[in-house]
Amino acid sequence: MADPRGFLTTRERELPRRRPVPIRLMDWREVYEQQEEGELRRQAGRCMDCGIPFCHSGCPLGNLIPEWNDLARRGDWPGAIERLHATNNFPEFTGRLCPAPCESACVLGISQPAVTIKQVEVTTIERAFADGNVTPQLPGRLSGKTVAVVGSGPAGLAVAQQLTRAGHTVAVFERADRPGGLLRYGIPEFKMEKSVLDRRIDQMRTEGTRFKSGVDIGRDLTGEQLRQRYDAVVLAIGSTVPRDLPVPGREAEGVVQAMEYLPPANRAALGEEAPGQVVATGKDVVIIGGGDTGADCLGTALRQGARSVTQLEILPRPGADRPDAQPWPTYPMLFRVSSAHEEGGDRVYATSTEEVLQDEHGRVRALRLVEVELGERGPVPVPGTERELPAQLVLLAMGFVGPERSGVVEQLGVELDERSNVRRDDAFMTSVPGVFVAGDAGRGQSLIVWAIAEGRSAAHGVDAWLRGSSALPRPVAPTDRPLTP
Repeated sequence: MADPRGFLTTRERELPRRRPVPIRLMDWREVYEQQEEGELRRQAGRCMDCGIPFCHSGCPLGNLIPEWNDLARRGDWPGAIERLHATNNFPEFTGRLCPAPCESACVLGISQPAVTIKQVEVTTIERAFADGNVTPQLPGRLSGKTVAVVGSGPAGLAVAQQLTRAGHTVAVFERADRPGGLLRYGIPEFKMEKSVLDRRIDQMRTEGTRFKSGVDIGRDLTGEQLRQRYDAVVLAIGSTVPRDLPVPGREAEGVVQAMEYLPPANRAALGEEAPGQVVATGKDVVIIGGGDTGADCLGTALRQGARSVTQLEILPRPGADRPDAQPWPTYPMLFRVSSAHEEGGDRVYATSTEEVLQDEHGRVRALRLVEVELGERGPVPVPGTERELPAQLVLLAMGFVGPERSGVVEQLGVELDERSNVRRDDAFMTSVPGVFVAGDAGRGQSLIVWAIAEGRSAAHGVDAWLRGSSALPRPVAPTDRPLTP
């Protein structure tokens, strides 16, 4: 069991230090330094081994958090990674990129700062890789069944690894030149270095998963051809249709979607060619959208040498304390400072864009903004608060509204739900027998931990459909919703 006095003897929450801002702005490396092992083990010892561990309810994967916390406290790293991998295929991704709803649900967090669950997680998997405790898991026998997975983001990778280990022959199709989806070209290097992704892809290849990059399903290979060649198909194509800005002047040169800006920037950071790349160097940059994608744009623009960066959010600034309407153990809307926000730029809340102003050449020169207040039907402009904000580059980071309908979705004839996502049943099967969906394409834009959980659940559905039953774990159902508001 856990140290019964750990949360009393170690009351302070301690995380690894971030590299100094002036230094890290000069490169694209991850921002965190390594935490001393003794400090990390003491932090793991703060876990209370609760009778009802609410951190489980905060984690869609059902991670066995108290178990691997205690193993980490004891320094039993092989045991800790066994418990961690029992529910999570890719803790190196979630340990870096997940907003940690498990920590918001931590029982200790009621009266003290929550346990540093995410840091224990990422340290455990990094120790496992360093010690050679992450090895390929080859299937005992092959089933003779074939599965095509369309998309190689976290959902696609999770479903592929589970089904490969179950003995099926799995091919993962990715339209980009290398697998990983947005993990590779959407997540900046300073949040997760791509060597972290590559070593896991290498493991999956050794296990038998086949990756076919540079293949655009729906164009290079049709949905019908895919169904003819494979016994089952899994759509893990994400929610990639961006929410747009319907205001006058939107067509101005220099107004681009975040996912038109970040992938070329990531390629350039990796030393790859990025033809036609839009850069922020020497420009006044405005980011519309206050979420994680906006923060990624912020950190990228600062590293490119932007003259100024302003991030706009239409909602009011959240408070520092948990709102009464979002009680424990729900995930609260709080004012948070990411590593990118620490590096510079301004955040402006309760502000809406009314018009994109252009110069004589059709390029963006400024935004006309207005302050807003929340009314019964949403934000309402405040008269007399209009102003102009100079901008030569405007990045739209306002989220996504569903998967692309043209191409494989139309060709397969799968039904969509009222939210424009691919409809599925409790087994993650679409309206077309043998065609399944996992991740944001069926759930809508969500967290990386939900993508992995859905991939594991979809793998259970596929395996059961191919065999008649399945021994694979099934952590979530498609009707489940995270503890986020």
